[in-house]
Amino acid sequence: MKIHKLVFSPISVNTYIVEAENGDCTVIDCGCYDRGEFAHLEKFLTEKVLNPVLLLNTHCHLDHVFGNGMFLARYGLKTKACRNEEENLKNSPLHAMMYGMSMDAPPPIGEYIEDGQRVSFAGGEFEAIYVPGHTAGSITWYSSARGVAFTGDALFAGGIGRTDLPGGDYETLITNIKTRLLTLPPETVIYPGHGEPSTIGAEKKGNPWLS
Repeated sequence: MKIHKLVFSPISVNTYIVEAENGDCTVIDCGCYDRGEFAHLEKFLTEKVLNPVLLLNTHCHLDHVFGNGMFLARYGLKTKACRNEEENLKNSPLHAMMYGMSMDAPPPIGEYIEDGQRVSFAGGEFEAIYVPGHTAGSITWYSSARGVAFTGDALFAGGIGRTDLPGGDYETLITNIKTRLLTLPPETVIYPGHGEPSTIGAEKKGNPWLS
C-alpha cells in the first residue's frame, strides 16, 4: 500500500490516493474544486497507472465532496459515507455560497457505512471508526494491518476539528478522540483532512486540546 496526497480547493483539503500493488486505488475525500483541479487528479492517476475502485468520505463538508460529482461522471463511483452526513451533503452548495464559492449539488451517498464496517480492496481493508463531534457522522478510515488512519477533520497534527458548525459538539469530539482514536496503537500514522500527518502517540503526548 502506497499513500499519495494531493491538496485541492481554496480550502486546501487533502485528497488521499491509497495505491495497491495491482494498480487499484482508493480515493479518500475527493476535494477537487473545479475541472482544472480534477484534470490534475486524472493526470496523476493516469501517470501512475492507477484504477480507482473505491471513493470514501471521512465526512461530507463541502470541501471534502467538491469532486464527488466529477468522480462519479469519470469513474462511475459514488462515495461511501455515514448516513448522518446526508444533511451536510445536501447543504453543501449553500455552504459554498456562504464561503463565496459555488458548486453543483453533489451526488447522493452510494453506500451508508456503519461503525465497525470493513471495506476491502486489493490493497487491504479499511475499518470505519465513527468519531462524531466535528460532524454528526465523521468517520476515521483505519487500516490496522498498515498502521494508518485517515482522520478527516476530527484529529489534526496538534489540533482538532472545529465544532461550531451544524452537527458539531466539542465534548462529543473530545470524548470520541480519546476513546476511539487515542486507544489505537501509538505508532499509527494519522492522515488528516488538512495539514501534515502525525502519529497517535505524538498526539496523545503533545496535542494541547487533548491534555
